[in-house]
Amino acid sequence: MDIVNPALNAYLLAHATPADDVLRDLAAETAAALPDHLSMQITQDEGTLLTLLTRLTGTRRALEIGTFTGYSSISIARGLAPGGTLLALDVSDEWTSVARRYWERAGVADRIELRLGPAADSLRALPETETFDFAFIDADKVSYPVYYEETLRRLRPGGLIVLDNTLRSGRVVDPEAQDPADRAIREINDTVAADQRVDSVLLSVRDGVTLIRKRTE
Repeated sequence: MDIVNPALNAYLLAHATPADDVLRDLAAETAAALPDHLSMQITQDEGTLLTLLTRLTGTRRALEIGTFTGYSSISIARGLAPGGTLLALDVSDEWTSVARRYWERAGVADRIELRLGPAADSLRALPETETFDFAFIDADKVSYPVYYEETLRRLRPGGLIVLDNTLRSGRVVDPEAQDPADRAIREINDTVAADQRVDSVLLSVRDGVTLIRKRTE
């Protein structure tokens, strides 16, 4: 289901801050080495959006759930305030070994801590204190409801959560789309929209990006 004219894709990319050599090479290596998982790679314009949001929020402590080969973590780390850090959670040593190489090349490795293992377990092992300023969630969709709750309780008031893939290629409005991931995304979209703890907007950026700000009162 195309919700945006496909011909606009090149135009959108041409009118966002371009990726540098590091991100271009990372995207190319990911496409060549992991073609079956290419949909897990965020695009140039979404990476730019993450950097802008991180900078605009003055983020010093960021969280990423779903690192893959590192494009989003580089984008977030580049937007951190001086002295800021990013905690990256993923399950794959294979994929994140690519990320580690590119973190070094991008000069952000000292800002990123990687923890391997099921993200829900890693989140629950964190102190239940409101310490994160920013979080990006782009991992297995069935677990989004869990990731959202565990992240929100650790997000400071005024902090921002970014959920990726919240349109599921338009399947959120297709009653015949009953894959567990489709149902989970509908669930989290409904939960966020009704959540009195936050203000949110679902943007039709790429496959759907939801911005969620934790209320301060």
